[in-house]
Amino acid sequence: MDGTERTVNDVFRNRVKKYGDRVAIEKKLRGKWQSATWNEYNERACATGLGLYSLGVRKGTMVALLSENRLEWLYADMGTLGIGGVVIPVYPTLVSEEIEYILNNSESKVIIPENKNQMKKVLEIANKCPHLEKIVVMDDADADKSNPKVMTFTELMELGRKKYAEDPGLFDKLSAEVTPDDLATLVYTSGTTGLPKGAMITHGNIFWVVQSLDAIRPHFASDKDCTVPFLPLSHVFERIAGHFYGMYCGITASYAESIDTLLADFEEKRPTMILAVPRVCEKVYQKIMAQVQEQSAFKQKVFAWGQKVGNKISKRREMHKSIPFWLKLKYRIAYAMIFKKLQDKLGGRVTWMTASGAPMAEEIICFFNAAGITVIQGYGMTESTAPATMQSLADYRIGTTGKPIPGQDIKIADDGEILLKGGNVIKGYWKLPVETKEAFTEDGYFMSGDIGMFDEEGNLLITDRKKDLIITSGGKNVAPQKIEGLFKSDPLFTQFIVIGEKKKYLAGLCNINLEEAERIAKQEGIPYGKALDLLDDKRFLAIVQKHVDERNTHLAKYEGIKQWRIVKSEFSQDGGELTPSLKVKRKVVHQKYKDLIDQMYEKEAVDALYNH
Repeated sequence: MDGTERTVNDVFRNRVKKYGDRVAIEKKLRGKWQSATWNEYNERACATGLGLYSLGVRKGTMVALLSENRLEWLYADMGTLGIGGVVIPVYPTLVSEEIEYILNNSESKVIIPENKNQMKKVLEIANKCPHLEKIVVMDDADADKSNPKVMTFTELMELGRKKYAEDPGLFDKLSAEVTPDDLATLVYTSGTTGLPKGAMITHGNIFWVVQSLDAIRPHFASDKDCTVPFLPLSHVFERIAGHFYGMYCGITASYAESIDTLLADFEEKRPTMILAVPRVCEKVYQKIMAQVQEQSAFKQKVFAWGQKVGNKISKRREMHKSIPFWLKLKYRIAYAMIFKKLQDKLGGRVTWMTASGAPMAEEIICFFNAAGITVIQGYGMTESTAPATMQSLADYRIGTTGKPIPGQDIKIADDGEILLKGGNVIKGYWKLPVETKEAFTEDGYFMSGDIGMFDEEGNLLITDRKKDLIITSGGKNVAPQKIEGLFKSDPLFTQFIVIGEKKKYLAGLCNINLEEAERIAKQEGIPYGKALDLLDDKRFLAIVQKHVDERNTHLAKYEGIKQWRIVKSEFSQDGGELTPSLKVKRKVVHQKYKDLIDQMYEKEAVDALYNH
């Protein structure tokens, strides 16, 4: 691309010039697609940015966005960045108190909530946020105009258009003045422990990542590709790898209406690639496996045969081995009978998808690969501006996160911790000099908190979070995420959390897939009223034990699950067990389900008492 590009603003201006009246972004809202060409995108971003400028936003001023994915989010993002402001993405799932902390810590001057529900949260804490001057509501009809701080998004854009009429060159001038060292965004960590920290990401950090991804061959994307994004823009992965890299490549992004409409949106827009996290892939796979279990014994055998063929194909592709004619023939049959259905559900054109952020069972990866969808895994975090390693389309190894992206320096500390250095690594944490200093080694490497190693080919393997690593009372180091991924590949378990720190054996807390539970009950002739009743039925619990035993056969003896308990309510963001990126908050789980955990170790406690 243009060698003069150094910031996100440079990229945006150049793509607008290049693509003009071509559709850039779309969003399905209330069943209808809203779209904007590159020229319209620029005009609306300019209007939003200059509107904020009229409200006193200047270079370095903080502007918070509290919304699900929608076009106004993108206009506000590019508008704020365009005038040198700093964007604070806020998850719409957060409660008022959490929003209050972020607004006060960032000293945000403006917040842009999506609708009445989000505005209500803000109004509850507005008087406790001394820096907050304006609340701009995206849905005009939801704005509480009785409050002098509140205005509509339409009014904001009208302010900006008035400013543009007065000074047509101002937005471009302000955009050009932004440098790579300028702060672009504060992304607050999801806070699995303690208060969230604002990671300071610069324009240079973002552009460095975008260029590094573009340097990987073959290219992940071109301007002929299209996506249907559904991960939240508030999350660094979607915003950097989806939004900004997509902009760099000139991709058309058609944002899905919701998770519930996702498959319908896929079928309609037919994406060529999908950015997803492992939990999404696991859910799709579990649904398919549950449907298979409802088929006749003959069809189940055919499916199992097709899976074996698909696994062989996937493995040979991975190892760059030629595929013999007889296997090609079998695969054609298996593809037509099994794998094509998965492709069709995703629109029929998907060539690759990501599954980054957590380990995923090999059998799930092989299943997608067999459907002609290369599953790309990578490794990164907010502090590395999303990716630090990435598998390429031509060179990937299942079970690894790929090689460091071009320019990324990674080394492994003596205790196994992954250390990062490069143009993608953050400056530090906002207003936290002590925590910033503690996060880096003396020679400038960021301490990731993750444990890993390189294989012989230079691919990074993540074994676990340093903080999540379980050390049993027998001194065994256990990586819970590997075990959890194995259990979640069974359609009976929607979630599985491993317990066992300083304990004699490992135990598990799990959520049960109620649809699968009902299918099993009907198959086994277990009477029940409601699906939830099965979770207390001795015959059904004996079947769950069989599933646990089967999963244990794939594990070392010390990794096996000796005790388990069912948590009837789904682990969720609202329940506090999961972060917005669907990672487990282990501390919360341990506190919330202490009684259940204690039950699983009662015998151990009694044994210890008598041993004294």
